[in-house]
Amino acid sequence: MAKPITQWIKLQSTADTGYFYVIKKNPRNITEKMTFRKYDPVVRKHVEFKETKMK
Repeated sequence: MAKPITQWIKLQSTADTGYFYVIKKNPRNITEKMTFRKYDPVVRKHVEFKETKMK
C-alpha cells in the first residue's frame, strides 16, 4: 500500500501569541508556503497565519 502524499503543517499566528492551527497540505499541488487570515482567540481578532514546520 502506498504512503499518503499529504503532510500535516502548522499555521502559526503572526501576532506572536503562540496560537496555531494544524491542517493538511499536498506538497505536489501547493509548492509555496501557505498563508491564511484566520481568527486568533488570544487577541480576539483575525490575523495572518503563516506555515511553519511541525516539530
